[in-house]
Amino acid sequence: MAKRTALGLYKDAHAAAAAVENLKQGRFTDQDIDILSGTPYPEGAFGEHHIGHKLFVFPFIGAACGFSVGLLLTAGTQLSYPMVTGGKPILSVPPMAIIMYEGTMLGAILFTILGILFESRLPRVRKSVYDARITEGYVGIRVACDAQRFDAALNALKQAGADDVKFDTQPGAATA
Repeated sequence: MAKRTALGLYKDAHAAAAAVENLKQGRFTDQDIDILSGTPYPEGAFGEHHIGHKLFVFPFIGAACGFSVGLLLTAGTQLSYPMVTGGKPILSVPPMAIIMYEGTMLGAILFTILGILFESRLPRVRKSVYDARITEGYVGIRVACDAQRFDAALNALKQAGADDVKFDTQPGAATA
């Protein structure tokens, strides 16, 4: 099924909130609607659903991976090439702890960076409808829907008093 994208531009935030309400009454889901703004509005100001994130999981996974790699690296090296010196144990914990700590921190940092990119949906591979006036104070309501429901989306955006409505020129191909 071909997807179409429409972007309604609103100078007034109340009109943008009305557009989101119109779209929800037209049975568009929260996944179909994107709110674009250069101004930091409070979360939920347009009636949108709270989007949860799982960013806190990435550092824990990275730390566990880094710890495991540090443990395997130090223990594996010492067991593969044992150097018995004066009856001391082959696996010496204090030097291993330093390497495992560094591996844990490195893994947590790298996975946090990857998590930020993943949760921010970067890099954006597919282009979508956009207007530079969003950075000048306008609020953009972008709707991505099936081609059959595209007219209903356009009507919902226009009924809320959109200053301008942009859309992709052909189904499946969005403009930048």
